[in-house]
Amino acid sequence: MLLPVNAVLGVVMAVLLAVAVGVAAWARFGDARDTRRYWREIVTAGLRAAVQLAVVSLVVGAVVHIVPLLLCFVAVMFSVAAWTAGRRITRNATWRWAAVPIAAGVLPVLAVLLLTGLLPLRGIALIPVAGILIGGALTATVLAGRRTLDELAQRAGEVEAALALGFMERDARLEIARPAASDALIPGLDQTRTVGLVTLPGAYVGMLLGGSSPVQAGAVQLFVLVALMAVQGVATACTLELVARGRITAPA
Repeated sequence: MLLPVNAVLGVVMAVLLAVAVGVAAWARFGDARDTRRYWREIVTAGLRAAVQLAVVSLVVGAVVHIVPLLLCFVAVMFSVAAWTAGRRITRNATWRWAAVPIAAGVLPVLAVLLLTGLLPLRGIALIPVAGILIGGALTATVLAGRRTLDELAQRAGEVEAALALGFMERDARLEIARPAASDALIPGLDQTRTVGLVTLPGAYVGMLLGGSSPVQAGAVQLFVLVALMAVQGVATACTLELVARGRITAPA
């Protein structure tokens, strides 16, 4: 066991959460779009994580061997990711479009893995892989959406100039927003480039703790990283296209 689940672990986690809250409050971190302060969000995120993981730990044990319940659980994961990404990007009704890039990135990859037999339709395998891919798509969608909307707002004059030169509205927005959207790929690229040199990601460590050989763990981790790059690339491209076409718009 990597960490003993006891009172000491709880105290240490509480101290670390307090440090994170204190630093965010001291530095006055907040959302540039509104008056939200991130120290409050850190408190909420920490408490929610504790409750959600406790509930999920019980639920997974119940659905892991029942395929219909397993698929429902994955659908819930996707729905929460779409809601979280959409509300992080914008507060208007267009947040619902955030489900499209997440689905476009995750569903084809999962389908290929299931159809080829590389990923068995069992909870012990499907839930963690789906969670990793959905989480990666969520991150890419949020980063691409926020960066492109902010860039278009700051460089609205350049968009108008492109329109005056005869560009279609979609093309004018793409010219301005594409470099900003590309930044969404940086975290995944850096993680892949530095794997094994800077960090040993969760899939690798988890397999080692589960008794797998280092070679097996490395192969699985490589697969996860490559799959994540594919998922995040598709999610970023879809988000950029949705913003360029005006499907996702900035909050009022």
